[in-house]
Amino acid sequence: MPREIDFFGVLLPGVLPLFLVSLLLQVALDSVLSHIGAYRQSWHPALVRLCLFVCIFGALLVTLYK
Repeated sequence: MPREIDFFGVLLPGVLPLFLVSLLLQVALDSVLSHIGAYRQSWHPALVRLCLFVCIFGALLVTLYK
């Protein structure tokens, strides 16, 4: 994976596509978890959402740079 992506003359980080994919996966997982009521069992739902995003993003990074 390239370190930078040239987007019309602007250099963007190479992990930006992974960030966007993990954002989409987190939104889908968040909607499923909120639909089944999993956030009612947590102390701080926003913190759970952030932790899920970090775990998804980290898992994608590990699989990419393995």
